[in-house]
Amino acid sequence: MAMTGVLRPGHAQIRVLDLEEALHFYRNVLGLVETGKDASGRHYFKGWDERDHNSVIIRQADRAGIDFFGFRVLDVPTLNQLEKDLNAYGVPTERIPAGELLETGERVRFQIPSGHLIELFAEKKMVGNGLAAVNPAPWSDDAERGIAPLRFDHGLLYGPDVNKVMDIFVNVLGFILTEFVTLPDSDVKGALWLSCSIKAHDIAFVEHPEPGKLHHLSFMLESWEKVLRAGDIIGMNEIPVDIGPTRHGITRGTTIYAWDPSGNRFETFCGGTQNYPDWDPVAWNWEGLAKGGLDYPQQKLHETFLTVVS
Repeated sequence: MAMTGVLRPGHAQIRVLDLEEALHFYRNVLGLVETGKDASGRHYFKGWDERDHNSVIIRQADRAGIDFFGFRVLDVPTLNQLEKDLNAYGVPTERIPAGELLETGERVRFQIPSGHLIELFAEKKMVGNGLAAVNPAPWSDDAERGIAPLRFDHGLLYGPDVNKVMDIFVNVLGFILTEFVTLPDSDVKGALWLSCSIKAHDIAFVEHPEPGKLHHLSFMLESWEKVLRAGDIIGMNEIPVDIGPTRHGITRGTTIYAWDPSGNRFETFCGGTQNYPDWDPVAWNWEGLAKGGLDYPQQKLHETFLTVVS
């Protein structure tokens, strides 16, 4: 599919309870590359193979969770047009000035019905992945520290009115619905997987009474073997695990879910289906979710996965 509008997840800012504890986790256990700190005390990270200056921003706060989730778009004219399209659809926007995030251009911010703040931006400094521009090696030294994900891959957000959220993402931002789960004894979609690329998903939403909640941020690894290695590192550092290692029926991704020291869930993920815009979305009912949609080998639902958010 032509990448002409929204390109990919660009960044997420999350709140942590103990900054020093969080810095150790994100630097050394998850193994992200730290790229800066701003005057307000926020720290900036990226996956080792990401080219943009940052994709994960953390700040200390008195409660965990997510502040905003941003997407990179093709260019400034695309950013301006998408803002006009959002406004025409009845979605108010605000402009965040360039430089408010380190090395990031002007951002268009708007709130969606689930209570989350979403941002679009067209400019962020490219810092590369530590490899040569000509005849590069297959990986850099940063690929060996901690879990060392290639990139920040996607997020799952919990909040109300997710079908209204889907309308905005599909009808205005050009995403495709790749998979969905209907609520028990209903044809109402209660969980949605949305993609702006050919990935299994770039963002997902689940119906939840409290607005603005974070279920997890996901980090891409190269292989099932790397996911298993992540499990070893998680265990060696006594990180509490939610699910895994296992495979989802939904998206077919292989996965481990665990919590950072503040209680923000994170995922180490690889694989997953590839989708095209002419494909119909894959439908799951509640029975299918329980039988293998969530955890295919164990064929069960996990209570913590369904209820614990930050």
